[in-house]
Amino acid sequence: MSKNEENFEELMEKLEEITGKLEADKLTLDESVKLFEEGMQISKKCNEKLEDAEKRITILLKTNDEVKEENFVPEG
Repeated sequence: MSKNEENFEELMEKLEEITGKLEADKLTLDESVKLFEEGMQISKKCNEKLEDAEKRITILLKTNDEVKEENFVPEG
């Protein structure tokens, strides 16, 4: 991750800030749409980060005194 790339928590804080502005402030339609678009872009980045994290998660199973690595498969 580069120094300029925000982590998941920073992106979530920005998304919460945008949500607060959209809920509380009296914005023009154009301002609201612009904030909504920005929020959607941030949401997409968050989703990508979550998907990348899920791909990296592995389950280690011990089988016959041997460690076996398998890909993480979410339940449900």
